[in-house]
Amino acid sequence: MNQELSPKNFKRISIINWMLSVPFFILFAWPYWYLANLSGIEQFIIYTGCCLFSIPFMITILHGHVTMALGEAHRHHYYDWLADQPLTYGLFFHPVMMRTRFRLILLVASILLFIIGFVLTI
Repeated sequence: MNQELSPKNFKRISIINWMLSVPFFILFAWPYWYLANLSGIEQFIIYTGCCLFSIPFMITILHGHVTMALGEAHRHHYYDWLADQPLTYGLFFHPVMMRTRFRLILLVASILLFIIGFVLTI
């Protein structure tokens, strides 16, 4: 196994992704929060929608970071390693999260939640 596919490098990538996740989450959640507040939607719906809206973008950027660090041909080794570490580095990881379909479903759910919240305020 070469040096970039070592557990030490996987740990480094994982720690960087954990550190980047909160700023990216906030960066992608605020536009939804701002528009929903302007629309007068209930706070519970706003915060739920923010999570559903922000997570797909955040995961996409972090997935891109893994791809840039390891290359497209080797990133599956990192995700396999995460799956083998469920109580530490892979705590919130599930293989379905990297699927485009899953991320699109979250995005569509957030938009539907926004529409439902907006209709309920009328």
